[in-house]
Amino acid sequence: MPENVEIKARVRDLPRLDGHGQLVFYNRPDSEGPKLSHYTISLTDDPAGLGAVLSQALGVQGVVKKERRLYLVGQTRIHVDHVEGLGDFMELEVVLQEGQSPKDGEEVARRLMEELGVKEEDLLAGAYLDLLLAGGESPP
Repeated sequence: MPENVEIKARVRDLPRLDGHGQLVFYNRPDSEGPKLSHYTISLTDDPAGLGAVLSQALGVQGVVKKERRLYLVGQTRIHVDHVEGLGDFMELEVVLQEGQSPKDGEEVARRLMEELGVKEEDLLAGAYLDLLLAGGESPP
């Protein structure tokens, strides 16, 4: 399974765009700052149909509606998201290269955080759904 080191932070000002559908499964700890994340991505041309099938099969705990811009900087994917009901966020996903440790990925993420002006107090734990279920604030 591919791995990356990820951070998530609130963004204070973001223009809007539209995109396509993806189903992404993440296995990662709910902690602030860089964390090792295992993931699987499946593209879909029918996001509504996929959502209906998954809802029938698994039930619905909540719905996250977001618009995402994707930027690539070296080995890092930068996701800039507008999440309905929450606001704007940024995720850095440092895709680990062969032979790189999670610590190496964290160093890449921290350098990019500094270059982008991401402050420690902007870092978040958990997923967007966790924030929505907590009323928009970071859960304790």
